[in-house]
Amino acid sequence: MFSTVFIHSVVLLNAFTLRFVCAQLPLPYPPYIPPNLADGALRTSGRPNPQWSNLLGNLLYFYEAQRSGELPSTNRVPWRNSSTLNDGKDVDLDLTGGYFDAGDYIKATFPLTAVLQSICWGAADFGEGYDATNQTVYLDDMLRWGLDWLMKAHPSPNTLYVLVGNTDVDDAYWGGDLNIPSFRPSYQINDTNPGTDAAAGASAAFSACASLYSNRSFGGPYSLPASLQNSSYAEKLLTHAQQLYTFAVNATGGQKNYQTSVPEIATSYGSSSYTDELTLAALLLSWATNSTSLYQQAEDYYNMFKLSGQNGVFNWDSKIPGLAVLFAQISQSDSSIGGNFSVWRDEAERYFDRIVNKQGPGYLTRDGLLYYDGDSDDASLNPALNAAMLLTRYAQIASTAAKKASYLNFAQSQVDYVLGKNSMHVPYIVGMHPNSPTNPHSAMATGGNDISELDTSPQNETYTLYGAVVGGPNKFDKFYNIRSDWPETEVALDYNAPLLTLAAMHVVNDTTDPFFTSLEIGAYGKVQPKGQPCDSAFPRACAGPQLSRGGKIAMAMMITIVGLFISSLLAWYLYELNATKVA
Repeated sequence: MFSTVFIHSVVLLNAFTLRFVCAQLPLPYPPYIPPNLADGALRTSGRPNPQWSNLLGNLLYFYEAQRSGELPSTNRVPWRNSSTLNDGKDVDLDLTGGYFDAGDYIKATFPLTAVLQSICWGAADFGEGYDATNQTVYLDDMLRWGLDWLMKAHPSPNTLYVLVGNTDVDDAYWGGDLNIPSFRPSYQINDTNPGTDAAAGASAAFSACASLYSNRSFGGPYSLPASLQNSSYAEKLLTHAQQLYTFAVNATGGQKNYQTSVPEIATSYGSSSYTDELTLAALLLSWATNSTSLYQQAEDYYNMFKLSGQNGVFNWDSKIPGLAVLFAQISQSDSSIGGNFSVWRDEAERYFDRIVNKQGPGYLTRDGLLYYDGDSDDASLNPALNAAMLLTRYAQIASTAAKKASYLNFAQSQVDYVLGKNSMHVPYIVGMHPNSPTNPHSAMATGGNDISELDTSPQNETYTLYGAVVGGPNKFDKFYNIRSDWPETEVALDYNAPLLTLAAMHVVNDTTDPFFTSLEIGAYGKVQPKGQPCDSAFPRACAGPQLSRGGKIAMAMMITIVGLFISSLLAWYLYELNATKVA
């Protein structure tokens, strides 16, 4: 009896101790709440700059609005409710929690892991920005909400859940978080039906965040990591990272893109290749574990998969442009991992020089937004912000002062554009300024439930989705602010991620206001385009103005009359020609 009680007490003590040592930072009271719209037009100064601080706080606040599961008592978004509390029951698991991916209600692992990896990487480079604005506690809160769910989604070494929800059912539902359709199947990859990209991407996220919670810094010109060191939590994350990397490399089903095993995700978040994720996973795991052999394996992958010389975008699917930057950061650090810094410096600068010198596939719109045909069409701001994030990060170790200035200037031009230096006079962050977008494509924030009347029911968005970065304008720099126009107005987890890092950097280095404080209130209303844009949401608009029914009838009559006239004229000409020959 004594031994049983003793053992039970030890188990409870260990559980309590583990919970205590892994506990997140305590949230402050009163909490940070986004300021009123009008405050975004106020000029400020100082270090940290109040407006950059608010931007950082609002960007983090958006993730809280995207939460799924049982909301805690510290929830700051008053109109959000606990939701989808049966996720995972179909597979006898608890898959509640995590984040809704965009303006709808699916939970998708592959883009989520890219977001977590990006934010942890940024918080390692410019962590002092979070500390200086008292946002580190919210960074910790945001990361753990995603990472804790991701650990649930990885219940065994060779199993990872990559989708919760049915995309067809989800697309057909438009309404609040209390009536989300209950048909939410859970989809997994496993040893016999693997997904190299999804497993490696999750490993990379766990490794990047384990390094952050271990307080690992790249040193040199980079700031200290955000102050959320927690060795016990870092060890938990690292265990998942190692298991998932082994799964990605050694699955008996081979190496393949994850939508091969889970075709239900193909349309929403299909992967173009697993080679970049596998290389990234090896590289970040080498950094997290100080492993020379894993670093060498990452270099071998980079060469074997022929990843050098590419000039595409950096986003949730394509990680290649970030690899050379990360290789360079690690090789210039004081770690003993190794690597030839000059090789990776040259590869990174080749890529960036083509961007700033306008020699790559990306080009500048009339107002100056970096645009990639295809990749930018359905979310124009994301490729530009990701490029700005990489440029800002790499510029700290550029080979010359001239290159550093060139990279930083180009990155700043993209940030300024997003924050209102454009012909629409719009800062593309919801709730940041009176000129901000007012109709984000978000089923939760809209407050309506009639999918057939998306733009008018209700006429005005019921709730303000503070801090949400929208898709952005079209290639002609026009922004229509139409709720159903998802390429321009939808919100998503990955849209916010690069601007978080950029805002943290500005908090560290900038005392001047972000551009939106200089905007004339109401200036967007004077230039807002009429009609509909030509994009994936409104393909008919690409054919030009459409005639009414009466107009079409009139046009048909005109064409008929003109056709009869031409026919008569041709007949007369032929008659006269024949008469001349007879004479």
